[in-house]
Amino acid sequence: MPDTATSKVAIVVPAYNEAGRISSVLRAITQSKLAEEVIVVDDGSIDETAQIAQKFAGVLVKVLKENVGKGGAMLAGVQATDAQIIAFIDADLVGLRAEHVDTVIRPVLAGACDLCVGVFRGGKFWSDTAQKVTPHLSGQRAIKRELFLTVPHIGEMRLGVEVAMNQHAKRRKALVTRVVLRGVANYHKEKKMGLMKGSRARIQMYSEIAAAMIRVRRKRSRSSKRNLKK
Repeated sequence: MPDTATSKVAIVVPAYNEAGRISSVLRAITQSKLAEEVIVVDDGSIDETAQIAQKFAGVLVKVLKENVGKGGAMLAGVQATDAQIIAFIDADLVGLRAEHVDTVIRPVLAGACDLCVGVFRGGKFWSDTAQKVTPHLSGQRAIKRELFLTVPHIGEMRLGVEVAMNQHAKRRKALVTRVVLRGVANYHKEKKMGLMKGSRARIQMYSEIAAAMIRVRRKRSRSSKRNLKK
């Protein structure tokens, strides 16, 4: 079990064009009792996401010149800290409170698991429904640094990054647990961007998740064939 007094915790917030939503998320995150660092990675935004994040005292803002996708932004955030435990929080949440953040961090910090995933309940209908169907795709999670950095091609995994993390944890036989984040939800893409742009963004998200699943399965298949030849 790790020494919780010396295990440093950082929160990484990957953000792309979230100027209208990131303030409420950062107000909650910066009140966390367990995290020592907060890092916002502006993933090539064309709005004022970075400028708004920079107004929060103690928040490190890393600005990427080009949009590299969620996986790349998460990796950039991890590389900006030496923390042994990393919590990832989406920048577009509604109803987030500091205790929700600490609920995700606490099991990993206590040594009860290697990866903790927070799932929504009692928030918005569509967010709750989506996470009942696919709770493993939640972006709210805490993970040991070493486990995250050994995920194959993590920086290339855009919106399929959670799929890659889950499969890697499974292959490594890592301990995974889930916690409930009651009253929290995501903004819908259609609400953020409008119906047409939001629908296109949603299709792209599903496409990237599917691509990650295919890539992970191919890697797993090649690994199984190599094992059979031994």
